[in-house]
Amino acid sequence: MRAGANMKVAGKTVCVFVLLTIIKVTETVGESNVSVTVGKSPVFQCTKKSNVTMITWKISPKVGGPCTLGYRADHNKTDRTNCSDSMNWKSRPDWDPALEIQQVGIAHEGNYTCELVTVDGNFPTTYLLSVLVPPRLSLYCDGHGSHVCEAAAGKPPAWVWWVPGGNSTPKEESHGDGTVTVLSKFTAHNTSMTNATCVVFHPAGNQSKSLTCHPSGINFVVLSLSIVFSLLSIIIFMAVICYFKIHSDRYCHKTKPLESAPTLPPQDDTMEVEPYTTYVQKENVIYNSVSDLTVGQNLPQGLLPPT
Repeated sequence: MRAGANMKVAGKTVCVFVLLTIIKVTETVGESNVSVTVGKSPVFQCTKKSNVTMITWKISPKVGGPCTLGYRADHNKTDRTNCSDSMNWKSRPDWDPALEIQQVGIAHEGNYTCELVTVDGNFPTTYLLSVLVPPRLSLYCDGHGSHVCEAAAGKPPAWVWWVPGGNSTPKEESHGDGTVTVLSKFTAHNTSMTNATCVVFHPAGNQSKSLTCHPSGINFVVLSLSIVFSLLSIIIFMAVICYFKIHSDRYCHKTKPLESAPTLPPQDDTMEVEPYTTYVQKENVIYNSVSDLTVGQNLPQGLLPPT
């Protein structure tokens, strides 16, 4: 019994020693993981010490080369090497050696180490920066009446949940900038279910949207009715056109008859003897005129001029 109790005490002592060692190493290294949402302006602090002679920020981003920001207390002078304008001292380094990043982006991810030099030694503090990108949420219905939820370009990938629960098939698509698009299609257990809510969980913030989609059976009925109504509309339209065309042709026949070849009037015997009758009439007129002249002059019959 006593030996067993001693073993328990020894085990607890070892655990406490290991825990204290881990805490000590953590305090010595001063390393912290920091997650910041894109577009924010984070501030990194240095270890607070007195009698500081030099402050150096050593920055190693994932994109681009390393850069440094330095300050020397003995010369009261600052300098910078290869750092962009978005990285700078929060205020005067002799007052506050904190570093501020304006409008943080994915390119700012990396290691940020503040190294303080004092008369007592060097005291580094390191931050591992990761940038969170909230996904763009969209919810729509596909051609089969299923709900489709898209969490586009999120970092890290979003987690999609459906309310009420049902069958879902999430797919991930990675992009070159480290963001991931998650696409989830939802099929309800109940075929009459038309409304569903897509909930997106993400470290940068949760989002949700609801939408009503009609099942594929209802879509088929609606499509069939639409086709029938369209065909009926076309038939009615063509019938109206034919009706007006027929009546328009009849009206044109009544108002403007077709031109026909001219017909000659019937010829009778009178027209055939008309030239002869005219000649006889002229001969009679001449004869009568000569007779009247002879009678008037009392000429002998033998002296009459020849006719």
